Amino acid sequence: MRVIIVGCGRAGSQLAAQLATEGHDVRIVDRSARARRLLPAGFPGRFHEGSGYSRTVLEAAGIEHADAFVAVTPDDNGNIVSARTAKETYRVPIVLAHVYASRSAGICRELGIPTVASVRWTVHQIHRMLLHRHLTPDIAFGNGETLLIRSQLPGYLTGRRLTELEVDGEIRVIEVTRAGRSHIPAHHTPAEPGDLVTFAVAATSLGRLRGFLDKELGT
Repeated sequence: MRVIIVGCGRAGSQLAAQLATEGHDVRIVDRSARARRLLPAGFPGRFHEGSGYSRTVLEAAGIEHADAFVAVTPDDNGNIVSARTAKETYRVPIVLAHVYASRSAGICRELGIPTVASVRWTVHQIHRMLLHRHLTPDIAFGNGETLLIRSQLPGYLTGRRLTELEVDGEIRVIEVTRAGRSHIPAHHTPAEPGDLVTFAVAATSLGRLRGFLDKELGT
């Protein structure tokens, strides 16, 4: 996938290097040309000097065809603005923002942008959120160990009891929205076409949940 990373500091450069090694098309943006030195020798991605919320810079980086966007500069406000631009102007499917202040995290939640807290999250966890791109969490609890995820069920699960999607200690079905109405499913509630289900899932079990849903979500 094509990933645009704004911020070539320690987190941004490590994430860019890891994704590029895996064969992804990585474009990284930073205000300082010197930040390029943090990238490994032979880095196959592209480096763009400039502001992460400049449309000219973002378009030069290929944002119109991006699959994911990550803002990881030290500036909360800049990260929010660039993430919002990616989400609302360019309709990038996955947008993550790195924030320091709880107030900034609240703003991002209101905008529907998952946040990455500087102290509590690592490059590995950002990478995992990108990897499971169809399962972007709505809310993360604690240090990100437990996630709240909403997903439309694939058709092949129609008629199966929703509790069959649960794994003790890993995945729990906590809500289903059906025909615009939300309710908490009973033990015997079957899945119906168009169900939008809310899962509480351990971060380490995202792959398992994705396995339930993959047949229509794709890879």
